[in-house]
Amino acid sequence: MEMLENYLLQVKKYSLLSAEEEIALSKKIKDGDKKALDTLIKSNLRLVISIAKKFTASNKFSMMDLIQEGNMGLMAAASKYNYSFSTRFSTYAYTWILQYMLRFIYNKTSMISLPHRKEELLRKIITVQNDYSQNYGREPSITELSECIGISEEEISSVLAFTYSVTSIDYECSEDGSSTLGDFIYDNKYCPERELMNKEERKSVMKMINLLPKNERDVIYHRYNLNQEQHVPTLRELSKVLGVSAETVRQMEIRAVTKMKKIAMNYERTGLVTA
Repeated sequence: MEMLENYLLQVKKYSLLSAEEEIALSKKIKDGDKKALDTLIKSNLRLVISIAKKFTASNKFSMMDLIQEGNMGLMAAASKYNYSFSTRFSTYAYTWILQYMLRFIYNKTSMISLPHRKEELLRKIITVQNDYSQNYGREPSITELSECIGISEEEISSVLAFTYSVTSIDYECSEDGSSTLGDFIYDNKYCPERELMNKEERKSVMKMINLLPKNERDVIYHRYNLNQEQHVPTLRELSKVLGVSAETVRQMEIRAVTKMKKIAMNYERTGLVTA
């Protein structure tokens, strides 16, 4: 709250501009005067605050977050404004500021974030669908939506692919209320068949490793963390443990993996785990 109060005090230092001053600044900005651009922006910071206040009544959004987004819209408007538009800068900037704030709000309130343009077009399509249904008593086709909105059928189909609905897993699915949607969701955290296969695979791998010479076996254990340690040693760290060079450890690992591949191929042919 203190940050907001300090910001409001700073903004009050910048005086408002007259129509003549805006025109003069606009001409300078057109010539590349950055100082004039800065003056135009700072003199309209109060406009951003006044717009932001309209969205903070519900306390769902931070005032400073909305002001920050609105200021970005203000800067975009200032860089594009031209005195030949025959309108006050505040009138021109209002739409830009509002657009940036609404984009921020939509991104924060959507359960699934979509690109702003897609989100905006999706809302427009849904509005047209609802109006059409009320007027004609049926859902419009893609072709009819294309004619109403003025965009291609391919783009409408692409945007409609983003539609989604959100349902609580506590939604009751039975008449007596004994079953919820969550009761019908498959739990894949534990699968007995997968657990059994993993155990059998581990046994086969351990049999192969036990056929290796001790040093190579130790390297494989450490390098592939078969002991499930918190830290997997590097080649240099393992070389100090085994009393050999890091390069030697690397060569031992390569030899061990090559031998295990041969053991695995022999196992596929004969069904026996032998060196």
